Amino acid sequence: MTYFIETFDKPDHQAVRQALRPQHLDFLQTHAHRLLACGAKLRDDGSDAGGGVYIITADSLAEAQAFIHADPFFQGELFAEVRITRWRKAYVDGVCHLPGAQ
Repeated sequence: MTYFIETFDKPDHQAVRQALRPQHLDFLQTHAHRLLACGAKLRDDGSDAGGGVYIITADSLAEAQAFIHADPFFQGELFAEVRITRWRKAYVDGVCHLPGAQ
C-alpha cells in the first residue's frame, strides 16, 4: 500500500528544522527503499514553507505512523500536525500504474 504523509511545522521552528536536518537525511537514506518521493514544501520564492511531503510504501496505516514517528523531525517535536492518507498510484514519473489502463 502507498501512503501520502503531509507534515506542518510549528511556527517559528526553522532553527529546529535546520538542527535536525542531518539526522533526518540519514533517516531518509536508511528508509530509501520505501520512499516513492519526499521533500520539503517551499514557497514560490524557494524558501522553506514549514513542512514536508512523504509518499511511502507501508503494509498498514500503523506502519506508516511508525515510519513518521521514527523520523528525527517528529521526535524533535518539529511538527504541529501530521496528516496520513492512503494513496493510489496513478502515474509516477510518467508511468501509469492503474490496473487495466494503457
